[in-house]
Amino acid sequence: MAITEKAAPPGQAPHDEPPSRGDRPDRPDRPDRPDQEGWHLNSPLALTLLLLVFVVFQGPVRGALSKPVMQSWMTVFVAVVVQALPFLVLGVLLSAAIAVFVPPAFFARALPSRPALAVPVAGLAGVVLPGCECASVPVAGALVRRGVTPAAAIAFLLSAPAINPIVLTATAVAFPRNPEMVVGRFAGSLLVACAMGWLWQRLGRTDWLRLPTHAHHEGETKAEAFWSSVRHDTMQAGGFLVLGAMAAATLKAVAPAEWLRTAAGNPVVAILALSILAVLLSICSEADAFVAASLTQFSLTAKLAFLIVGPMIDLKLFAMQAGTFGRGFALRFAPATFAAAIAGAVLTGAVLL
Repeated sequence: MAITEKAAPPGQAPHDEPPSRGDRPDRPDRPDRPDQEGWHLNSPLALTLLLLVFVVFQGPVRGALSKPVMQSWMTVFVAVVVQALPFLVLGVLLSAAIAVFVPPAFFARALPSRPALAVPVAGLAGVVLPGCECASVPVAGALVRRGVTPAAAIAFLLSAPAINPIVLTATAVAFPRNPEMVVGRFAGSLLVACAMGWLWQRLGRTDWLRLPTHAHHEGETKAEAFWSSVRHDTMQAGGFLVLGAMAAATLKAVAPAEWLRTAAGNPVVAILALSILAVLLSICSEADAFVAASLTQFSLTAKLAFLIVGPMIDLKLFAMQAGTFGRGFALRFAPATFAAAIAGAVLTGAVLL
């Protein structure tokens, strides 16, 4: 009488063969990987090690921080973060509210079905967001998650920081004798935002854009899902804000002030210089008008370029856009936006200034 071996259940190795690591039921999330012994570096451990280094080497650290260059670096870094953080929080709250409380059908009704018409409508919708560019990035990400066409979300992303009432009011206060600067900023920013939205609609590819994703919140109440979304966006956008602020502070601390005085003498160079300066300084749009007004040696058109370029692309924005939409998107979007913003500022300045 032949003895037959009992067949193993599907997906399980026979009883006389040791199961592979990929088939171990107690490690379903680690297929085909050997056991890793030892400790792993995580955020609390990294922070503890960093604090320990500061304690051990506190003498050299204090000496380095007391130098004028480091004091300037810390001043710029703290200023950028403090200016941006309240509006980043505002954007995160709006993003979470859109993701949790606003039904997707709302956007289908609010925006025209044709993307070419949805772009200017979304651009004008930037008027209602009382925040800066740090707030517009997470909100634009939430719009894409809710099914808004990326072209319309891009138009909103670029227009909201420059044409909202707070920014326009600050511009009017900064330029009391030049009310045309307010009109120029509104018109030029909206023109560039719509142009970039239409450009993406025509030339953009889906593989260039990493669509923002959010963890699903099955089994959670709306309040729990809201705060879970807030924590997710705050950790993501806040980290990239800090990286951008560090880069802006580094460039601000080492750039010679004489370069600005030399550049102001040539109109073309002046426009390029203030455009590049807007990218490097990474000032929030609520405060950039006062900085522009203080640059008295430059023309109004050059100052307008500073006011249009800054809210659309700077160091912290590039970092936040890369974190939200992917590095491939940011590497293509940033130079195109920079060129379009300069062209829009020159065109608007030639007509209005």
